[in-house]
Amino acid sequence: MTFWNKSLAAVAALAGLSTLAADIRPAEAQANTLRVVMHSDLKILDPIWTTAYIVRNHGYMVWDTLFAMDEKLEVKPQMVDKWTVSPDNLTFTFTLRDKLEWHDGTPVTAEDCIASIRRWGARDSMGQSLMARIADMKAVDAKTFTMQLKEPYGLVLQSLGKPSSNVPFMMPKRVAETDPNTQIKPEDVIGSGPFIFKRDEWKPGEKTVYVRNAKYVPRNEPVSGMAGGKKVNLDRVEWRVLGDHQTTVNALLANEIDMIESPPHDLLPVLSRDRNIKLFSANPLGLQYTFRFNVLHKPFDNDKVRQAVLYALNQKDFLDAVIGDPKWYKECKAMFVCGTPLETTKGWEDKLTSNFDKSKALLREAGYDGTPIVLMQSTDLAVLTNLAPVAKNLLEKGGFKVDMQSMDWQTLVSRRARKDAPTAGGWHAFLTAWVAADILNPVMAGFFNAGCDRAMFGWPCDKQIQDLRDAYARETDPAKQKAIVEQVQVRASEYPTHVHLGQWYQPFALRNNVDGAVTAPVTVFWNVVKK
Repeated sequence: MTFWNKSLAAVAALAGLSTLAADIRPAEAQANTLRVVMHSDLKILDPIWTTAYIVRNHGYMVWDTLFAMDEKLEVKPQMVDKWTVSPDNLTFTFTLRDKLEWHDGTPVTAEDCIASIRRWGARDSMGQSLMARIADMKAVDAKTFTMQLKEPYGLVLQSLGKPSSNVPFMMPKRVAETDPNTQIKPEDVIGSGPFIFKRDEWKPGEKTVYVRNAKYVPRNEPVSGMAGGKKVNLDRVEWRVLGDHQTTVNALLANEIDMIESPPHDLLPVLSRDRNIKLFSANPLGLQYTFRFNVLHKPFDNDKVRQAVLYALNQKDFLDAVIGDPKWYKECKAMFVCGTPLETTKGWEDKLTSNFDKSKALLREAGYDGTPIVLMQSTDLAVLTNLAPVAKNLLEKGGFKVDMQSMDWQTLVSRRARKDAPTAGGWHAFLTAWVAADILNPVMAGFFNAGCDRAMFGWPCDKQIQDLRDAYARETDPAKQKAIVEQVQVRASEYPTHVHLGQWYQPFALRNNVDGAVTAPVTVFWNVVKK
């Protein structure tokens, strides 16, 4: 593998070296504390403001949701105790569970939930679709509220129970009333979830700390995916930042940390050979790599220029460069994930083949003038670092000029929200990954939102895609939904919003004394036990 050039032998030889000894006090080492290295440092605290997965993971520590998706991708109640739907399917009534309490000791109310739904619905793709169909929401009493729809909508519970970015987390009303385009303040990171954020110990670049919420009352059902009883067995969870993969792997082997969320794939053989380490695949549907366009600026404001990218790229080069072992990846041209009911290659049969002649021909038709593509590269996430260099190579072979600009992931996350011209600090493209649970249908998958200024960063603007998404949301017949999905994929090949670059799987690396990791599309720490 090329994204990390240290040899496996060197890592194994260094495995016994102490990396955190000066940082771990004996008493702390004996406490019921889980020490984890996550895939990224936490610098942003608002899970509604950004779709970054580290912030989503942080969200699940602190906040809770009205509904949640189980292992079978079925939506189950979470904060909600009971709900009813009127005979005309226009009025939903939700009643909250007893003993729901914010971390500051105040009770969770219906008004809190209404404000939270509104803030989430202003930012999230699926939330926007739901909000467009809501006529009104009203509190009936402290624990009950109604949602009045303009028309029947089959994705109400699926929207409120969506498991990944952006997640409809419930927040106190005064926090949820923060402008959706403004981040909440650190002092407002107050949830009702199973862990409490220790703001006084948060040190970006070093660590993030959470402690058990002793007042949290889990549901009685067994844990299943993101649903069920969120029973907390740990007193404290620390997200450590160690800087490089060698140091991180050495720390796990030396029992100085307990878990690595995203170990580099080329080091998995080293970890699997240690009898004190186990690998756990928590997400059976995996993730999907994605190349995202910014359609606001030349040359990607031209459909044909974006189409050229579809022909210049191929999936295998990306998967080989980052994942390497075919055991952990799958070439998959289905935009809504292989292995799901909506799997189809319609519209993409001849794409993603590195047909450079076709790419160059489309660029000539489009009148491409050689404008360099500002391609943002994330350098600190092993599963992303090598994607941009592969894209640069393939795009240049396909006739593009590429200006690859390197930065850490959190800088990229901030920069991708800017609409400035690429020559003034903006961008043309970047690469990322989505968990399968984020992209199971065209309403849920945020990069298909083509609502212009209301779309996600990249801001595609296409009425046909939007109409198809609306048609999918209204349809209840699975066969007809599948036909709409095929139309969406065809249109996405004509008006590309993004390019899907293969399916891959990421195991955790854990010490053998850590049990109870949950099979789910999100890294969560309820149910986890440290022996």
